[in-house]
Amino acid sequence: MTAAVAERGPGSGGPAGAEEPDSSYKWIAISNTTLGLLMATINSSIVLIALPDIFRGIGLDPLAPTNTSYLLWMIMGFLVVTAVLVVGFGRLGDMYGRVKMYTLGFAIFTVASVLLAITWQSGGAGAMWLIGWRVIQGIGGAFLFANSSAILTDAFPVHQRGMALGINGVAAIAGSFIGLVLGGVLAPVNWHLVFIVSIPFGIFGTVWAYLKLRDTGQRNPAKMDWWGNVTFAVGLIALLVGITYGIQPYGDHTMGWTSPLVLSCIIGGLVVLGIFGYIEAKVASPLFALSLFTIRPFTLGNLASFLAALGRGGLQFILIIWLQGIWLPLHGYSFEQTPLWAGIYMLPLTVGFLLAAPVSGVLADRMGGRGLATAGMLVSGLSFVLLEILPINFPYLGFAAILLVNGVGMGLFTSPNRADVMNSLPASSRGAGAGMTATFQNSATVLSIGLFFGLMIAGLSQHLPAVLEQGLLQHGVPAADASRVAALPPVAVLFAAFLGYNPVQQLLGDVLPTLPPDQASFLTGRSFFPELISGPFQDGLTVAFWFAIGACVLAAVASWFIGARRTAETTSVGAELASVAGEAGIGPSELVEDFATEPRHQAAPRVLTPAVGEMLGEVRTAAGSAVPDGVVTLTDANGRQVARSGVDQDGRFSVQGLAPGAYMAVATSPGFRPDVTALVINGAGAVHRFALRGDGTVTGTVRAARHGAPLADAMTLATDASGRVVGSTHTGPDGTFTLAGLPAGRTTVTASLPGHAPGAAAVEVTADVPTVVEVLLQSTIALLSGRVTGAGGAPQPFATVAVTRADGETLAAATTGPDGTFEIVGLEPGDYTVVATAQNAARVQLPAGEQCRVDLNLGGNNGAPVDAGSAVRVQ
Repeated sequence: MTAAVAERGPGSGGPAGAEEPDSSYKWIAISNTTLGLLMATINSSIVLIALPDIFRGIGLDPLAPTNTSYLLWMIMGFLVVTAVLVVGFGRLGDMYGRVKMYTLGFAIFTVASVLLAITWQSGGAGAMWLIGWRVIQGIGGAFLFANSSAILTDAFPVHQRGMALGINGVAAIAGSFIGLVLGGVLAPVNWHLVFIVSIPFGIFGTVWAYLKLRDTGQRNPAKMDWWGNVTFAVGLIALLVGITYGIQPYGDHTMGWTSPLVLSCIIGGLVVLGIFGYIEAKVASPLFALSLFTIRPFTLGNLASFLAALGRGGLQFILIIWLQGIWLPLHGYSFEQTPLWAGIYMLPLTVGFLLAAPVSGVLADRMGGRGLATAGMLVSGLSFVLLEILPINFPYLGFAAILLVNGVGMGLFTSPNRADVMNSLPASSRGAGAGMTATFQNSATVLSIGLFFGLMIAGLSQHLPAVLEQGLLQHGVPAADASRVAALPPVAVLFAAFLGYNPVQQLLGDVLPTLPPDQASFLTGRSFFPELISGPFQDGLTVAFWFAIGACVLAAVASWFIGARRTAETTSVGAELASVAGEAGIGPSELVEDFATEPRHQAAPRVLTPAVGEMLGEVRTAAGSAVPDGVVTLTDANGRQVARSGVDQDGRFSVQGLAPGAYMAVATSPGFRPDVTALVINGAGAVHRFALRGDGTVTGTVRAARHGAPLADAMTLATDASGRVVGSTHTGPDGTFTLAGLPAGRTTVTASLPGHAPGAAAVEVTADVPTVVEVLLQSTIALLSGRVTGAGGAPQPFATVAVTRADGETLAAATTGPDGTFEIVGLEPGDYTVVATAQNAARVQLPAGEQCRVDLNLGGNNGAPVDAGSAVRVQ
């Protein structure tokens, strides 16, 4: 038996899952989406390091009390708008095409970058211009975030999605760290460069996406859920704004959690989000597909991703403050130099991530993602423990090693997590699902900034005021000024250190010129503030790091309970039955309805396009179900094993790097006989579909439960203990069937026939003796019969009998025979009214699968109706 090679032209598309993705197109897709995500995430963090130069460029002091809001929205605006819009834009991608929405996002992002780069205003007007176009830039970023994962999932086969999404994930997370270094390098030269750098890549990426990307996924036309969009946007914005302003001081409080504005935003936001959830449960085409949360890998994967983002997002800010406010000044760097060097010294974190994420993606494709994702979160949690016990003035090699471990842990987690989440989604919901996932991640980043800053401020506020006041008094600062400075909210100290300003110089202001020059010089030097704040800062770090440790442990637990990656083909018996009928993924109610119709034929096999030197194919049962525990082994002409491949959850396998020559390929799986084929690799690839059969046989009869009569043409399926279909057939005229080639073990035989409820029987299949079983089906069609009589009980031939519903609609009618009897079949169980010649009526109830009799009398005195009879139940 020789394997055939299937070709597919570059222009072919079609629904995801119907064809194997184009082998050349997928590399275009990953290149463009990686560029888009890299550009978006670099811009999400490039501003952080460049903020001092940007504010100096527009002539605005960001630490002045009236300007703090400008500072916060320059930091948070991009993140908030992407968190809010990304799920809606994913839905738009499902409706109108993911590539169209992605390309639009590239264009919006590029235009916003141009307008940010040409900023000419100064002061508050300049800040508002920058914030406004940063928000527009975030809109473009939301289009990119929402649709890139869905485009990749459509373009790559299941056995390569982990690798593809891993590379994409590397860009998404590594970009945020690369932006720190890039901002530190470009901003001192000219702050406009931090926006100009995106323009050529944006133009190139937009044109490239427009010309080369194409929609290969399944589009899901639907109406936009406007009420869902509005309530989600209002609720989430209010919640995130409340958290953002919660870290600012309010009255005599170090933070604003008791502020009416903050409380109103947080409580109101939660209420509106509750209304949003109610709307989503009612509308036909919801923005947030709540039904996706019934998919365990999707739910637990997003929970784990959310918790990981909580731990990772705040870490970036904490490390920047640690380096810029304490460690770098203690090691000879001026406060003006610290932003750039903080980015450089954090590079081991990026390196660890870049090393681990692609590798974990490839490994996840081969061995599943649960163990890798769980291990990644545990490794990340361990790195936070190590950071917690690290001294404030640490040796850099130890710090770099811990950052490397943290990056490796996050890299191990990210690729398998994203692959598990995206693989769990039906093709028509990938855009919405990707948008929901991005929403959780971006929201977690904003939340983590608020939480980490809040935890740091809570820790600092315990000891910083007393330590700061005592230190200032020791170096000649007047008591009144020392008390005033010590009473300032700790957030001012954190923001100053974060921006690379000299905190003491900012806090003392006009007091410095009144001090002796040597004291003023010492107070504003590189050692006073770092040594002063080290103790209180350690307290804040302890609280923040223990929170991150808890988040990582919970993420590890969620990742572990995701379980083995499943598809609609192997999730349940119902889905297996549907997949054999070519309708994988229908629900239980649809399945029952499906049994009442003629069984559909199995879907046409997917077109597989191998690369040069690749054997590509599928391993399935004789009934067409995937065999995910199968193994394919290749041997050469001398009988030596040259390659071995596992089978993924879709039943697919791929063996690459084969030299030209003749090979023997064997597919095996526990309980099945091996299937063998010979193939020749001669400069092209080869495709083969293996069909595995067992040695067991089940014979039996399908009968009617009421009277035991054999039922012909009943569809009969055999499913094994894992829920996959291993055999299918139809009963003969005598109701008998034979299912051969079944694997040994526990098997469920299910039978269905229109007009009957499905029936099932569990059997134990052995390889030696055929197993005999009988399946009984309960009829779901009622029979109504009776007699119509006249005066004196005489039969009334040719009388009209009608059956009506409660609303008066006539469902069926019959004419009585010579003896006055009638029969009406095909009625669904329920309550009906039976009317004879429009004079007499009787109300009857038809039980499922039973007969019902009603006798009607048309006679009476002077034409008045008499007793119309009563319904009786006939067993």
